[in-house]
Amino acid sequence: MAENQTQAPPPIEPPPTIAPPAASPPPPSNPESQARTWNMFCHLSALAGFIGVPFGNLLGPLIVWQLKKNEFPSVDAHGKAALNFQITVTLAAMVTAAVMLVGMFLCVGWLLLPVVILIGLAGLIFPIIAGIKASNGEDYKYPWSIEFVK
Repeated sequence: MAENQTQAPPPIEPPPTIAPPAASPPPPSNPESQARTWNMFCHLSALAGFIGVPFGNLLGPLIVWQLKKNEFPSVDAHGKAALNFQITVTLAAMVTAAVMLVGMFLCVGWLLLPVVILIGLAGLIFPIIAGIKASNGEDYKYPWSIEFVK
């Protein structure tokens, strides 16, 4: 027993150091992917009007189009399409609402309320569809859009 007490315990080795993973550089951005993203933003930025930005449906596509039209040629086409549709929707809603208000004096203006609601829904739904198509690399032609910006 005395022999066991005089023996030194085996040396404890320090734990192996773990090297941090090497920081890999970010993958190079694909210009095609960037163009698709900005094309999508051209359409979806019109939804700013639905979150309370006054005339955000016009300002969103206009700003994205003006910022990126020279950098990506496809943004020029998508921005014009989105802006033209939003101008059309805004004018249609304003004219219909004005006629509806005037018609209220004749007690028939309320008949145009569903038309105003449908115009608002079109301004919400069609940009979402166009944004999805643009994200997939497809072109989208808005229905009933007047070409104001050429």
